[in-house]
Amino acid sequence: MTAVLSTAKAEQGATTFYLVEDHNHEEGSSTLLGFWIYLMSDCLIFAVLFATFGVLGGNLAAGPGPKDLFDLRLVALNTSMLLLSSITYGFAMLTMAQGRVAATQAWLAVTGAFGLAFLSIELYEFAHMFHVGATPQRSAFLSSFFALVGTHGLHVTFGTIWLVTLMVQVHKYGLIVANRRRLMCLSMFWHFLDVIWIGVFTFVYLMGMLR
Repeated sequence: MTAVLSTAKAEQGATTFYLVEDHNHEEGSSTLLGFWIYLMSDCLIFAVLFATFGVLGGNLAAGPGPKDLFDLRLVALNTSMLLLSSITYGFAMLTMAQGRVAATQAWLAVTGAFGLAFLSIELYEFAHMFHVGATPQRSAFLSSFFALVGTHGLHVTFGTIWLVTLMVQVHKYGLIVANRRRLMCLSMFWHFLDVIWIGVFTFVYLMGMLR
């Protein structure tokens, strides 16, 4: 849009006209920028939690350690659930780009199912640890473990709720521009959680078993 501004110059007895061009901003660009800033702040949170576990992870206080508590086969199964959910979300984004609402909804549902499976296995692991007395207050190792893994689990929980909410929105309004933008933001968030979990699996579980 172009606006025309006029200013009268009394000393010259003339009128000068200025043409001012408005800057065109892509719709939703501020939303994506804001979401990237949020993800960077989340990176800082997890960096602090990783650093805390790195410092406190060896303080067992004569209690159970990683070799006593971790079942790598169960953790590997849990990891596969989250990795598969990222793949299925990728398929959802591909079908979204093609404008296929039903297929997008189906892939989102599969993604949510994998997310729920991940959370169920994690809750089972936590319940087992509590059953054998490995609670957060038992040692610094367990406090830092539950803080890191539990924070990631909360993110997956909120991501799953967000996913269900978007499925409802897509069902009601279709793949409108706003819904596509929201699905893109959730995609970045979901893949971000996948990357964080790979770090958790490597740094907490695998390296913990080698201590």
